[in-house]
Amino acid sequence: MIKCLGCGAILQDKLPLEEGYTKDLNNKLCERCFNIKHYNKYVKMPNKDYSKIIKDIDKRGDLILLVTDFLSLYNLDEIEISSPVILVFTKADLMPRGIDKERLINKIKCKLNVIDRVCVSSKNNYNLDLLYEKIVKNKKSADVYVIGYTNAGKSSLINKLVKNYGGFLGEITESNLPSTTLDKIFVKVNDNLTLIDTPGLLDNESMVLEASAFLLKKIVPRKEIRPLSFQVKGFQSLIIEDFMKVDMVDTNIVCYMSNDLDVRRIYKSKSSLLKRYDLDINKNSDLVIKGVGFVSFKKDSKITLWLKDNIGFLIRDSII
Repeated sequence: MIKCLGCGAILQDKLPLEEGYTKDLNNKLCERCFNIKHYNKYVKMPNKDYSKIIKDIDKRGDLILLVTDFLSLYNLDEIEISSPVILVFTKADLMPRGIDKERLINKIKCKLNVIDRVCVSSKNNYNLDLLYEKIVKNKKSADVYVIGYTNAGKSSLINKLVKNYGGFLGEITESNLPSTTLDKIFVKVNDNLTLIDTPGLLDNESMVLEASAFLLKKIVPRKEIRPLSFQVKGFQSLIIEDFMKVDMVDTNIVCYMSNDLDVRRIYKSKSSLLKRYDLDINKNSDLVIKGVGFVSFKKDSKITLWLKDNIGFLIRDSII
């Protein structure tokens, strides 16, 4: 039984439409991973429930790296594990300039057994030495598991750790599209450390699962996020692409999301086919749109949120 080095699926040459398919079983990558890696051509696989993998990992009691990023800090308590966890906040290079990273990561609360926290950037090698020190200090065995929601940057982080501390290039497939990793992938960094990549956890209310490949490229930031501030006087609406609209009166907001998204402000009421939510939001609160980002409200506000069906949202105390 040979697994694809890119996604962890078992290689097979009989069913072209199933995971792990390759024309030649001597290949290291399945056809899907080969197309993602060399042609940026993505074939979406059916969503699976990966909770059993997480439960099996938790039974081992090994150290877990829980990987998340600036835009995905809203659902950590939905992960049910008791093993020791290092919270790893990735993509520090994408966080808005001026944000105190250490203050932010220490402000995040969750019910997990968090023994340490660190903010890193795989792209810029920011704090990777510090992360490696924390891993070596806290690991229970040579095996360390890496989990996180899809698009958190797990595979990129593992590949960079392999390169930095193992001396060779990692081969795990990296993509901003969901369900790239399909099964556990054991990656030996050195004689004392093996990192186990796992399939990205799926939030069924995330825009990531609903967006087309074209829109997903706009949703997932590729460069530093520049917050968009709006002083709203009278009635105004904020329209984001074709999946979200916010009607507001006399308030101040700041949007934290990819700057590749089309964000427009209009000054008159406009009907919408999206799903309607009438919300009261307290000052210094964030309206989080799952898989997209969040809007920070600086004043008590009554708003009407229009959102594409099946996309979830929540309101929390502001993290900034």
